[in-house]
Amino acid sequence: MAQISEIKKRINSVKDIKQMTRAMQLISAVKMRRARQLLERTLPFFTLCAETIVELDEMGIDFESRFFTLRQKKKGETWKIGYFVLTGDQGLAGAYNLNVLNTTEKHIQLKTIDNIQKGLNTTVKLYVAGKIGKERLERNGFAVVEDFEYPINAPTYYRARDISDYILDLYGRGELDLVYFIYTKMESAITMKPFVTRVLPVNPKAMAELIPPEMQGLNRGIQATAEIEFSPSVEAVVEYLINTYMNAMVYGVLTEAYASEQTARMTAMDNATKSSEDMLYKLTLMNNQARQAQITNDISEIVGGAEVLGQETAQAKQRAYEQMEGE
Repeated sequence: MAQISEIKKRINSVKDIKQMTRAMQLISAVKMRRARQLLERTLPFFTLCAETIVELDEMGIDFESRFFTLRQKKKGETWKIGYFVLTGDQGLAGAYNLNVLNTTEKHIQLKTIDNIQKGLNTTVKLYVAGKIGKERLERNGFAVVEDFEYPINAPTYYRARDISDYILDLYGRGELDLVYFIYTKMESAITMKPFVTRVLPVNPKAMAELIPPEMQGLNRGIQATAEIEFSPSVEAVVEYLINTYMNAMVYGVLTEAYASEQTARMTAMDNATKSSEDMLYKLTLMNNQARQAQITNDISEIVGGAEVLGQETAQAKQRAYEQMEGE
């Protein structure tokens, strides 16, 4: 049986941990509610941009733009792929960061193998938001761009616009042929999973998957038989559309990742608090058992001592009685 003093130390330690996890759970709950509100406000704008591109594609509009055209590669040439990976700056969020990083490594591996089978080379650059993901990917030997440093906490549209301009510049100068976003998507209030989507060149067919089912078709403004007139020109409209699309895409992904991280952390801290309560219950039982054993042992020692004292007293009386008879 463990010593009572050791058990009490463990109980106090678990109580301290419980207080911390409970506090972190409450903080994450507040941040999660704010993030969900931000996501709900962002979703209509993001959906409208995505649905506009899908709608124009369905109308047969020919997007003669480098941002909508997939570059062609011959055997021996190299695909330059950029991954923008959204992880957290803090841990204690369960498997949130690990799932995103595993998805990233698996996608890179599959993409590299597919290009090898086609006789193509592959170079990969990782632009990681969040220091946890950056540190792990660097340790695993991936080419992580050091000067790309953006926190996920409290995403703003200004930050999203900066990232969007950065991506468009890289793609426009030919430093990247493909651009992917890897982030955590919230499928429901409690269900999240890592998601990979190609943002450049724009794939209107795949964009339909990003529109929530309940919002599909709500923003349709072009009839199938309508004649469309672009002002001042198709090129100007497409240029404006790609900038708006990228801003909305980045902002939507940032808010989704932020909401997912806070939800994951709140859930993890809730589980940790419940685990600490279970541990406190078990330690309390151990403490009570140890105290009971100690009390039982003390009583046994007292009873044993009383018996010995009684025997010694009886022997002393017997010797005194025998001495008196001898006299």
